[in-house]
Amino acid sequence: MLFQVKNLVVRYEGAEILKGISLEMEEGEIITLIGNNGAGKTTALRAISGLKSPHSGEILFRGQRIDNLLPQDIVKRGISQVPEGRALFPHMSVSENIRISGFLRNDKQGIKEDLDRIYDSFPVLKERSAQRASTLSGGEQQMLAIAMALMARPTLLLLDEPSTGLSPKMVTEIGRVIYNIHKSGTSVLLVEQNANLALSLAQRGYAIETGKIVLSGFAGELKKSEHVKRAYLGQ
Repeated sequence: MLFQVKNLVVRYEGAEILKGISLEMEEGEIITLIGNNGAGKTTALRAISGLKSPHSGEILFRGQRIDNLLPQDIVKRGISQVPEGRALFPHMSVSENIRISGFLRNDKQGIKEDLDRIYDSFPVLKERSAQRASTLSGGEQQMLAIAMALMARPTLLLLDEPSTGLSPKMVTEIGRVIYNIHKSGTSVLLVEQNANLALSLAQRGYAIETGKIVLSGFAGELKKSEHVKRAYLGQ
C-alpha cells in the first residue's frame, strides 16, 4: 500500500471540517476525491501535505506515519502538492519558478535533466521560459504549477482543482498532462469539482460531502451511480 488516510478528523476554530474520512491508494494509481465547494477536499490535501495538523486519525505513506511531519519533510518523503490557485512567483520568470522548486535538491545534473524533461513535456513553458509567470494564460500557469511540483521528483502528486477557471479546451489539455504524468510512473491524488474530468482520469474515486466520505469505488461504477449523476455530473 502506497498511501492511507485512516479516520482523519480536522477542525478549524472548533468546527469539524473532516469527520473521520478514510481512503487508500496503491502504487501507480490515480484516485480522485470529488465533491462540491466546502465539502472538505482542500482541507484533506492540506492535512496530507502537512499544512494543517489533524485533530485525530492517521496518514501513512509507505507504511510510515507522516501526519506529524513538517511540510518540507513530507516533500522529502516523495509527496508534492499543486495547490488550488497555483501559488506561483508572479514576478519571476517561468524558468526561475521551476528552478526554485528544486530548492531541496543538490544534484545539479539531476536538476538539469529534470528541467529538460519538463520542457519536453511542456513545450509552451520552454517557449515562454524567460517570461514572467504573471504574463501566462490561466492554463499555462496551471502547467507551470504542475512543472514546479514535478521538480521535487514526487512519488505521489497531489492536485487541488487543476481545472478551475480554465476553458474547455485547456481542461482537456490539463487532463492529457495528468494522464502522461501517471503513465510516467507517478501516483496521483486528484481533488476535483469537475467530476466528469476526475472520473475519466482516475481508476478509483471517493465522493465527499460535508466532511464525510459518502461513496467510493471504481471510477466507472461511480459514473453510473444515480447519486453521482445527480450531485456531480448534472444528469
